[in-house]
Amino acid sequence: MINKRLLIKNLLAHNDECSFYDKKRQLNLHSKEGKAKFLKHICALSNSNPSNNSYIVVGVEDQDNEIVGDDFFDDSRIQNLVNAYLENPPKIQYENVPFPNLPKDRVVGLVSIKPKHKTSYFKKNIHTILAKTVFVRVGSNSMPTEDKIPHSKQNIETVISIENNSRNSIAYTLDGVIDFMNNRHKDMTSKYKVFKELFVICWAGTPKKIRETTYLSRVDIELINEQVKLFYSAQDVVTISYDDESFTIVEHIPLGLNDKTSYYPLEKVTIHFFDNGYYKMETQMLFEPPAFNKKMLHHIYNSNIALLKKMEKGFPISEREEKDLENLSSTLMICYLNGFDDAKQKLIEAKPFLKVHKSPTVYSSFKEAMRVLRKMKYNNNNA
Repeated sequence: MINKRLLIKNLLAHNDECSFYDKKRQLNLHSKEGKAKFLKHICALSNSNPSNNSYIVVGVEDQDNEIVGDDFFDDSRIQNLVNAYLENPPKIQYENVPFPNLPKDRVVGLVSIKPKHKTSYFKKNIHTILAKTVFVRVGSNSMPTEDKIPHSKQNIETVISIENNSRNSIAYTLDGVIDFMNNRHKDMTSKYKVFKELFVICWAGTPKKIRETTYLSRVDIELINEQVKLFYSAQDVVTISYDDESFTIVEHIPLGLNDKTSYYPLEKVTIHFFDNGYYKMETQMLFEPPAFNKKMLHHIYNSNIALLKKMEKGFPISEREEKDLENLSSTLMICYLNGFDDAKQKLIEAKPFLKVHKSPTVYSSFKEAMRVLRKMKYNNNNA
């Protein structure tokens, strides 16, 4: 079993970006340009490593390898994005890896690209990349090529050596449990559960009873053996259940208008553990968008657009508008889900203003709204 934190350290220590790994300060999958850049690197790494895993490390400064982290990214359907644009797409996995020096809401992303012998190429246009384009790695760059790609085995020994040096141990597992419960979450109720005498999951959160259901908020959940963060949210709430074979997380999101909030099930993630040291994660989208009165929504939508225009022009806003701004992202998401097709684009265009706002809640609400919309988009295989 590979300790992903060790793997990232060993990749960064090996040498600079090369034909089997790349590093990024952050991913931007909100735009066509950002998606195109990500897909280009996936395509190139897959084609250059048909016999071994290849990797992208996210949350690292390019110049000095400083680990600065990035937002928790929990979209298991990122594979759908790859499938939508690449022919012969490789299997990929995105994992969130906590590091001791980072805040609780920051992680290092690890994209693992599984080996595939068939050549990957773009099957449709995206941004400036044309259909039929093939990419390969040339040193630290992902470059288009028209040459036939030879079956390469040049990186097999190096990658296997790095992975073997990243194997987990009992000491790493024990240290991880103690650090999670006694240091990082000493202000919360923390629990752990051992599965199949091998896997350890730790979780922490603040109990929150709403009507007859007890939720956990400010939730952090980690698979300690692999140093992988399974769930983190400063806003959403979850319910947790488990037995001897599996661990299930059901995420709920608060949605409402005019200070009337209800909790809606968003997604269920179940981790199944097996006796042979293998585990499997299953994800099920549960979200059914709530329907609101269209006449009322039209009025609220126009008010929010007017507020965005005031911010764009630098006009001062009132205390009431400041309160509305905290709910703006959630409100525009509700509008989009109720047939206001422009609402999502308006929200994306507002990102620069929301990001620099004095209240951190404003930007965190934007990120939460975009995360939900992205989940729904990938769930419909419409990348």
